[in-house]
Amino acid sequence: MSRYTVRHNISGGVGTRADVIPDVDLTGGWSPARWLGAPAPGGLALPPAKPSLAWMYSPRGVFLDEQHVVVADSGNHRVLIWHGMPDHDEQPADVVLGQPDGESEGRAASGRGPERGMNLPTGVLVHDGRLIVADAWHHRILVWNTVPQNSDVAPDLVLGQPNASSVAENRGGECSASTLYWPFGISIVGSAFWVADTGNRRVLGWRNGIPEPDQPADVVLGQPDAAAREENRGGAVGPATFRWPHDITGREDLLLVADAGDHRLLGWSPAPDADREADSVLGQPDFTSALEWPYGPHTSDRFRFPYAACLDDQRLAVADTANNRILLWDSVPDDGCGADHVLAQPDFSSNGENRWTSVQHDTLCWPYGLSLCGDTLAVADSGNNRVMIWRRE
Repeated sequence: MSRYTVRHNISGGVGTRADVIPDVDLTGGWSPARWLGAPAPGGLALPPAKPSLAWMYSPRGVFLDEQHVVVADSGNHRVLIWHGMPDHDEQPADVVLGQPDGESEGRAASGRGPERGMNLPTGVLVHDGRLIVADAWHHRILVWNTVPQNSDVAPDLVLGQPNASSVAENRGGECSASTLYWPFGISIVGSAFWVADTGNRRVLGWRNGIPEPDQPADVVLGQPDAAAREENRGGAVGPATFRWPHDITGREDLLLVADAGDHRLLGWSPAPDADREADSVLGQPDFTSALEWPYGPHTSDRFRFPYAACLDDQRLAVADTANNRILLWDSVPDDGCGADHVLAQPDFSSNGENRWTSVQHDTLCWPYGLSLCGDTLAVADSGNNRVMIWRRE
């Protein structure tokens, strides 16, 4: 574990690394407490991915609160649920959705059928007792009115498709405020429900929470109208454009979108009630830059494919996916402000998969999903076929 103090000098919106002083922990007191999934085999080999109620394959989404841990086991095309916090490593899930049992896998569209099946689920969320799943490659959102206690339960509600059997992108027609194309991220911010409609390069918002089927979005963010779907609005990157919006987080006075393809987070304060330019940007020096920036100095304030972000009352966590690390801010940062802490790397300048050494409890390989609940942080460690749960002492 690396120990440094890093002081950030903010100049022109770009954080710069200043003095490095030994014996101060860059992790901010966070350490790995539990892993879900297969154990590391040692060396550079990845953990095995044989499906079971305990083992995963390329999980891309995770949610945790005081009652649940929910994992989008994306490569196995299913969702795993633990009722309560797991108390030991490799603990089997209590419930599996999207497959008939804990040992089955495969895309439902070409096998079992989409009525109970999934195709690359990614975003997962529990809100007001309801389970919401972004079934990304079926181009829809699934809703269970209660978190299932038993496996293989069909959803109560399907959003983005005309029925539970349909799986075509944009419902097989033109893009509209009621259709979806690769919806990867979902979030409740205040009273609004937000979807990162990644394939349509936009974010959709419903002001009064989870909508009814066929209800058009109230807000289409990132495109000039509900029929448009071009990358960065068909032009250059800017303060109102997306390339791959992948995750959403926020609070009453702030909406943050992880625009992974433009290597940045865009912020709106307050949350927008219509399409408009963002108020803040993290990960880039300005609104018109979209540099993929894996190496060099200033690495505490730049990203390389940030696929996930999570904000609680104070802290912000970002999965800097292609840099194989988690960046943490103790409070919501200003534009360009570098992170306060880094997890899974020895310093802000390193970015190797599993630190180019071996799969260990405090290493990551392409972290895709995050969930922050108090002093507990869950990370979907996709490349290592596991979920790591970190705690702050």
